[in-house]
Amino acid sequence: MSSVAYVSHAGSGEIRVLRLADGALAEIQRVDVGGSVMPIAIAPGQRFLYVARRSEPLEVLTCAIDPATGLLDARGHAPLPDSMAYLATDRSGRFLFGASYGGHRITVSPIDGDGVAQPAQQVLATGRHAHAIRPDPTNRHVYSTSLGGDHIACWRFDAATGALSPNEPAQVAAAPGSGPRHFVWNGDATRLTLLCELDATLRVFDRDVASGALQERQSCSLLPPGFAGKPWAADLRMTPDGRHLVASERTSSTLAVFAVDVANGVLALRGHVATATTPRSIAIDPTGHWLIAAGQDADAVALHAFDPASGTPDPARYVAVGRQPAWVEFIALG
Repeated sequence: MSSVAYVSHAGSGEIRVLRLADGALAEIQRVDVGGSVMPIAIAPGQRFLYVARRSEPLEVLTCAIDPATGLLDARGHAPLPDSMAYLATDRSGRFLFGASYGGHRITVSPIDGDGVAQPAQQVLATGRHAHAIRPDPTNRHVYSTSLGGDHIACWRFDAATGALSPNEPAQVAAAPGSGPRHFVWNGDATRLTLLCELDATLRVFDRDVASGALQERQSCSLLPPGFAGKPWAADLRMTPDGRHLVASERTSSTLAVFAVDVANGVLALRGHVATATTPRSIAIDPTGHWLIAAGQDADAVALHAFDPASGTPDPARYVAVGRQPAWVEFIALG
């Protein structure tokens, strides 16, 4: 099975489409978007890609994905009320969520019958520096992070109308000064693992599926041995089988690998590996055998072979891309 990686670029304002086959990455397309292009979201079914421009004019671009080749075809664009740090669709693909770091708010935009994102229908204030927003696997709750407010907010989600409303409880606190950034789910939505940017920790929360309430179970550092400097954690991804989690740290330009106890979600550090300079975004291919890190200050991506049994990434092979690669997402072809 071959895969395609989509890499957005904050510096050169483009999306590069890279095909992964037989352990090699090859560029097959460039889509010029212009400006500072960052967060990407892939729709359910891998039929559409949404990407946000974080410089003026603030817009979301919709591209159709060719299921045979992975090539992109621009289908439309719509204004965004803020510069978005994160995009995600709901589980039906009918609504697009956004989180604005500078605007301190989240948004909901409808997606029309042709898959094209429309202007926002709901804009909600959050704590300072909203950084990520994702629905849970049941599509009944949506969670967003506040890096400046040190909390995760929980929202009830009406999948028929796209409306968000505060859950009860409306938020759960993280450690003061930790800086909640990105998060991932386990397969049955009973656990959420949060990456905190400012103290470079991972925090595992148990989740009550019915109420949406979160309860912290574990906290652990993703910093490598001998680390010196200011922590600057960036991204995390779970392997497709849910047995390993990988997180990136930008100051040290390393990836930390954790084994995941599938029974209770507890993390156990496996080790660290060097990767592309300033790994802002990472992605694991659908087979679980390959990992890409987008090195924002390297103008390159690092490709690591990944052993899903041991959870050990091989040393990186580097592939030059455009300026300041900022986000990467994988899909499987066929």
